[in-house]
Amino acid sequence: MHVELAIIVAKTAILLLGGSITYYALRAYRRTGDQSLRALGLGFGVVTVGAVIGGVSHQFIGTDLAVGIAIDSTLTALGFAVIVYSLYVE
Repeated sequence: MHVELAIIVAKTAILLLGGSITYYALRAYRRTGDQSLRALGLGFGVVTVGAVIGGVSHQFIGTDLAVGIAIDSTLTALGFAVIVYSLYVE
């Protein structure tokens, strides 16, 4: 039970912090029109959504914990790829 609570707390923190980063990056993109900020916001959004979907799939849908981890890891890798791309966009 303590592990599940720790996962819930961590996923909530990821949602709040990742959502904040996504919001501010996309707000900066709208203000400046800089494509790299848009990609940065989208990358952090994908990482955040992956963490939430991974947690929700286990806690509420009842999938195996390994499936939730696989979803989280896949979307984290994809989000990081978008973030790396954002560093090269001009």
